[in-house]
Amino acid sequence: MQGDRVILILSTVPESESSRIAETLVSERLVACVNATKVQSCYRWKGEICTDREELLVMKTRESLFPRVMKRVKELHPYEVPEILAVPVWGGSGPYLDWVLAETGP
Repeated sequence: MQGDRVILILSTVPESESSRIAETLVSERLVACVNATKVQSCYRWKGEICTDREELLVMKTRESLFPRVMKRVKELHPYEVPEILAVPVWGGSGPYLDWVLAETGP
């Protein structure tokens, strides 16, 4: 899409679900790439403090695909309220940004 920009989408997932979610999104061309890194999350849920080992997915895609990626992540994600955050990319390597745009889309 002309004028489309690259964004990052962040989501924490259980370690056991990381590969399945990442491979699904890449195979469906909703994202060009997913990096997964182990994190320990501390948060309040339903009045209790929780600490969990998770993986943080860093997904690269085009801005116009965000609604579809968000919908798909919600379908694939086991959490009642999954973290799904879109972060704009204000710059980067031209060839890499072009690759992200070429690998995603309709």
